[in-house]
Amino acid sequence: MKYLPIDNELFTFNRKNFVSRLKPHSLAIFHSNDEFPRSGDQAFIFKQNPDFFYLSGIDQEQSILLLFPDCPNILYKEVLFLRQTNEHIAIWEGHKYTKEEARAASGIQNIYWLSDFENILHSIINYADNIYINTNENDRYAHTVPYRDIRMLNELKEKYPLHHYERSALIMRDLRPVKSDIEIELTKKACGITRDAFVRVLRFVKPGVTEYEIEAEIIHEFIRQRSTGHAYTPIIASGKNAIVLHYNDNNQVCHDGDVILFDFGAEYGNYNADMSRSIPVNGRFTKRQRDLYNAVLRVMRAATKMLVAGTVWNEYHDEVGKVMTDELIGLGLLKKHEVEKQDPKMPLYKRYFMHGTSHHLGLDVHDYASRYKPFEAGNILTCEPGIYIQEEGLGIRLENNILITEGGNIDLMADIPVEAEHIEDIMN
Repeated sequence: MKYLPIDNELFTFNRKNFVSRLKPHSLAIFHSNDEFPRSGDQAFIFKQNPDFFYLSGIDQEQSILLLFPDCPNILYKEVLFLRQTNEHIAIWEGHKYTKEEARAASGIQNIYWLSDFENILHSIINYADNIYINTNENDRYAHTVPYRDIRMLNELKEKYPLHHYERSALIMRDLRPVKSDIEIELTKKACGITRDAFVRVLRFVKPGVTEYEIEAEIIHEFIRQRSTGHAYTPIIASGKNAIVLHYNDNNQVCHDGDVILFDFGAEYGNYNADMSRSIPVNGRFTKRQRDLYNAVLRVMRAATKMLVAGTVWNEYHDEVGKVMTDELIGLGLLKKHEVEKQDPKMPLYKRYFMHGTSHHLGLDVHDYASRYKPFEAGNILTCEPGIYIQEEGLGIRLENNILITEGGNIDLMADIPVEAEHIEDIMN
């Protein structure tokens, strides 16, 4: 890992919260992510299962966490199983956790090698009534591949058919959206690295540079500051590319007079930033570009004010839609009399602003949370309105990351340039 060690107080606290919500006499099992093949003899860079990391702090493949707070054997109330290294693995793959390092990272004292898992599990599982299995229930996920937890569930049901099987995801969905102080600091760190990369880009961009050269500047700054890399595939969309919401070819020349839409963020300690900005290639917005830009900025600021504890997701998006509608009328893109006659189920603003305004942010960029639970203190959400005009080949999106607190909200990206004048000043 490139990032500095994380205080294991975070993971100890998370486990304590999790087990407090288990039914009596329950055992929970969490697996690290699978390693996925990239080609004939290569695997993709390993990315840890966010739930496993949330509870253990272990950033390594082939690991298992077992939690059994009512276990009659005190040694097995909280156990971490790790892949045992050897000289061959050390030479070909590098260093793996020692038991001492795993204790320091996780706060878990009872560490065993993976080869002990089956025997230890069998020795205690019949003292449990319920077995909690972790499943991916992020509503943006489409299940097509039987991942490690699902494979384990099928094996357990064959061996222990009379146990009751429960879903850990219901507990995780309540716990993960509310960020602790350590999680907030890790997110701030990711945001700070993202800020520095953006300022670097502002000083680099000029007519004739390519989108991929800009992407190279971003990753340079990320890695230089111990970021693992991109939180997600970056969008560097110049000119008409900006009207493609998930454009990531990043292979075109940036031309004088065009606007570049950026959507990128750093990952640090498995926590993510998610930022969008739009800048003029030549360092100066045209009047039309500036009018559009300022309209999006006003929507972002109005929407940010709505991100408070108690706000309901759908109601929030409806209110943002009303603000956006007024701006689109002011820009001449919508007519007031047409809006008055629109179908409420298909509002006209969606011609130009077709995506949602906010999503939860954390260990996942689109973090695991309920769409139907009001926002709470401790939530971190994006705020990302945009306007995309097909016929003009022009797209503007602005996005900051907002922390909700008991006393209101805090913009974690308040120090990242966003005013049109500020961006032009840096570029010139």
